[in-house]
Amino acid sequence: MATPKKYQGQSALLSKDLLAFYREVSQSPLTVVDVETTGSLPYRGARVIEVSVLQASLEAGILHQETHLINPGVRVPAMITRITGIDQSMVSQGRFPETVWPDCLERLEAGVLTAHNLEFDYRFLQAEYRQLDHTFTRPQAAQLCTVLLSRLLLADLPSRSLPNLVKHFGFDVGTSHRAGADTLACWLLAELLLKQIQSEDEAGLIARFGRQWIRLKDAATLLQCSAPVTQQILTDAQIESRFSKRKNRPLYRRGDVERVMQERSSGEQLSVL
Repeated sequence: MATPKKYQGQSALLSKDLLAFYREVSQSPLTVVDVETTGSLPYRGARVIEVSVLQASLEAGILHQETHLINPGVRVPAMITRITGIDQSMVSQGRFPETVWPDCLERLEAGVLTAHNLEFDYRFLQAEYRQLDHTFTRPQAAQLCTVLLSRLLLADLPSRSLPNLVKHFGFDVGTSHRAGADTLACWLLAELLLKQIQSEDEAGLIARFGRQWIRLKDAATLLQCSAPVTQQILTDAQIESRFSKRKNRPLYRRGDVERVMQERSSGEQLSVL
């Protein structure tokens, strides 16, 4: 499968390249995964306590789903129990990692690995397999993050968190923050958005992509300038901007940045002539 360069930094890719990638992904089988963990960072000792793996395709629908509670022999923090409902007694009755992960490996290595905020789940999958002296890796062409896809197609929603998207679309999946429910929700979201990728015309999709808010550093990559120069160029062009909620950094509409890029490219070509 072809993939745009630097897929993980896809905000700095042109819309037409992203569309080609997602249209190819839409034709592929997906392996959707979600993990519940004892913390956010595996290198600080956090472990997976629940995993769900779902295999599906747009053509055939859901083909398989399995969910496992896992007992990695660590304490479940009270905060995790409050969020997930998974307590120590439940984990104590779960399967041991050395029996779960080998059973899941063949499925996790098939299709396009898919998750909502894939970077989080992928990092934990890699850490759990390292515990078993196995290197788990998937090529970027076989990775799909539904957070990134939703930023392109659902740019104007106030939130693209999975629980809020479940509410927005009315997905009937059960309680959020459990691996089985979240994996099913991720699949339903991927199915909905990838069907739009398949069915809508290119011009309409490019216009929708253009409403995505991208970071200054991604705009700078597109314009091939430093961040300060890019910010000045966009200010001079009177491009709309806003600030990110978490880090208070400038954001710009993808379509505006690509338009400025095209104008600058056309101007450079004319100056050469």
